[in-house]
Amino acid sequence: MLTTVVGSYPSHPQEPSSFSSKLSSLLGNYDPYQAAVESAVKDQVKSGVNLVSTGQVRGDMVEIFACEITGMAWEEGTSKIKGKILPLNYSIGANDIKIALKTVNQISGDFKAAEQVLINGEFNQAARGVKGIITGPTTLVLSSRMEGFYTVEKRDKAIIDLAHALNREAKYLEMAGAALIQFDEPFLSTGMADMKTAHQAIKIAQNGLKVPLAMHVCGDVGQILGKLLKFPVDIIDCEFAGIRKNLEVLQNTDLGGKKIGFGCVDTKTERVESSEEIHTLLKEGMEIIGADNMLVDPDCGMRMLPREVAYQKLKNMTEAVGWLS
Repeated sequence: MLTTVVGSYPSHPQEPSSFSSKLSSLLGNYDPYQAAVESAVKDQVKSGVNLVSTGQVRGDMVEIFACEITGMAWEEGTSKIKGKILPLNYSIGANDIKIALKTVNQISGDFKAAEQVLINGEFNQAARGVKGIITGPTTLVLSSRMEGFYTVEKRDKAIIDLAHALNREAKYLEMAGAALIQFDEPFLSTGMADMKTAHQAIKIAQNGLKVPLAMHVCGDVGQILGKLLKFPVDIIDCEFAGIRKNLEVLQNTDLGGKKIGFGCVDTKTERVESSEEIHTLLKEGMEIIGADNMLVDPDCGMRMLPREVAYQKLKNMTEAVGWLS
């Protein structure tokens, strides 16, 4: 089974330390987050993860996009929508994809840009690469305060406009070498989202992409899994370690050709699950949907965990997967 991460990783910006980095800082060219991306990637590769992320080190999942997208703003720790949302003529995350690819290629020749993750609808177990991660349009809008241009009654219009903007970002990430694009939509499990609008938005956001697509929805998906499986993506990623009743939902669900991102490590606790504990949960999943339908990862992002805890959770996860190979 292939392994991946949901996205974020506890790696922080670093002050310049070498002569060249200090010189770059004086010239205004130093990027304190580059080392953070490199560090996050190295930990993931060292732990044995197949499809790594950039670590999402430049801010939380909403802040990263709210700071950049035309029409949005990040003020006093809050995301706001203040004007018409428009696509950008530059990428928010493509450079970090390139940094991550350069880093993994220095560590291992197994990682390649745009390595095929799915072949004829089945996981390529030899696939190695970097995934591009985008906070979904519904989650971004529902996380934001509406000011000025869009009224609360026209929130759906903001979601659709944002979907067009994120489609351009997704294409930038694909061109940069992302092997898979993941849309994060945690708000879909809260009951606050209009599922019809959310479905339409993801359809727009993924239009024209050639790489496989995933959608991460954390929380209790008992009431919505059937609807999620109709979204135009290849993989639906959910929590199964921290929310065990999601397993019960899988038992009576027709996947309809979709794959499941199988969260098997609880990211809400600093307790490190043993490899044996993870192995047991994975076997439960295999008995329900089969190993061929599982992409193994933690329940959610790991940004809030201590770095040593995050690393050990990933290491134990990949060890447990190795026992099943």
